[in-house]
Amino acid sequence: MYRKIIAGFLVLATSSLFGMSLEELNSASKVELMEIKGIGEAKATAIINEREKGKFKSFEDFQRVKGVGEKMALKVKNSSKS
Repeated sequence: MYRKIIAGFLVLATSSLFGMSLEELNSASKVELMEIKGIGEAKATAIINEREKGKFKSFEDFQRVKGVGEKMALKVKNSSKS
């Protein structure tokens, strides 16, 4: 049980330190999305709702989420691991 909790914490900590790749944006939980600076509960919900319509194929495509503009997309892109 403790291993799972520690592993989950490490995943969240790593995500917040390194940002997210497109693959991670397309599969991240609401909590994981909220670990990104500037993404709160409402924006995380909007991201999840929008990606259900179709996966993000680029960071420009990520901008179709209401409240995510060029600045936010570039921030996430520039802080991502890949």
